[in-house]
Amino acid sequence: MKLQTPVQTGRSRVQLSVNEQVITLGSCFADNMGKKMEELGINVLSNPFGTIYNPVSICNSVARLASGVPFTKDECVMMGAGAGLVCSFSHHTSFARRTEEEFLEVANSSLGKASAFWKSSLKVIITLGTAWCFEHVATGEVVSNCLKRDAKEFTRRRLRVDEVTILLKNLVRRFPEKQFIFTVSPIRHLKDGAHGNQLSKSTLLLAIDEVTNAFPERADYFPAYEIFMDELRDYRFYAPDMTHPSEQATEYVLSRFEEWAFPESDLPELSRRRKELAASRHRPINFSYIRGLDV
Repeated sequence: MKLQTPVQTGRSRVQLSVNEQVITLGSCFADNMGKKMEELGINVLSNPFGTIYNPVSICNSVARLASGVPFTKDECVMMGAGAGLVCSFSHHTSFARRTEEEFLEVANSSLGKASAFWKSSLKVIITLGTAWCFEHVATGEVVSNCLKRDAKEFTRRRLRVDEVTILLKNLVRRFPEKQFIFTVSPIRHLKDGAHGNQLSKSTLLLAIDEVTNAFPERADYFPAYEIFMDELRDYRFYAPDMTHPSEQATEYVLSRFEEWAFPESDLPELSRRRKELAASRHRPINFSYIRGLDV
């Protein structure tokens, strides 16, 4: 009796290696995947500007990494909701600091290191979270983060399939020396309801399909979204918020990703590293602390 609908992945056209640099950009699922790969000893840089969800902001982040142009005071923004912190519309709020000088020091230090990493990396993993974006009314800029400012300062809209397609095709075309793996985050964005979330994810999936067909040698798609929605179709695989994957689910998707993205010759090494990681986390019982036990 079959109790699952397995997602067939085959092998990736974009092969990774345990000995090369990989950069991951996008939603918090990209953070999770990057963290898991780093734990296995892979040289990974994840989200140097913090978590980013929409395609426009991801492409803008790549442009900044490629140029390496430092952030300036003109890009500093005071956060709302009485936070008393300075950040920018290009960063996650984890970069926020009390003064412009402190923020710029942190932001530009991270940018310098990340830009060098980008230029020396040949493999890029991009996880798109949503087709919805926020545009700053005063500038028309699509922001990575609204920084808790007044909602009246922004307009929210869903990107069209052709817009996302053009953005991603231009991204791949601009960097002919790099190969790209695209995924769609399984994390649900339910502000627009279940149907709105599906429309958003479908927009991303259709655009990625256009891109991977246009660049078959340099771009491929890993079905993280489909694996989570079909194979792990049970709320026990969700975190308590009922939108994010659980630790167990993330581990499972990563294991499927390894089988798909790494050559078979690398899999024994990954298995060895995973066993070493598990052993390093094991805490032996110190029996001397157990009362009444003669040791």
